[in-house]
Amino acid sequence: MMSRSQISLESEVQRRARKRAGDLGVSLAEYIRRLVARDLAGSHPVVDPAAAFDLGASGGSDVARNKQAMVADAFGSRRAKARRP
Repeated sequence: MMSRSQISLESEVQRRARKRAGDLGVSLAEYIRRLVARDLAGSHPVVDPAAAFDLGASGGSDVARNKQAMVADAFGSRRAKARRP
């Protein structure tokens, strides 16, 4: 059984929430019900901080040593290219 509730939202928040609900193909009420249900479920994924490290192997390259040249190549800087080792 559902109970009726009334909430107040700032105009900009309501506009954005309606747009998001429309993008999802649901009503504003359904969008808010889903948000509340997800928050109350409490099953927030636990992220291991180590996941941000060791994302790829360097293959033995020394990025620190070649940093200036790499940045110059990326941005097309003639001045930085002239300083390459």
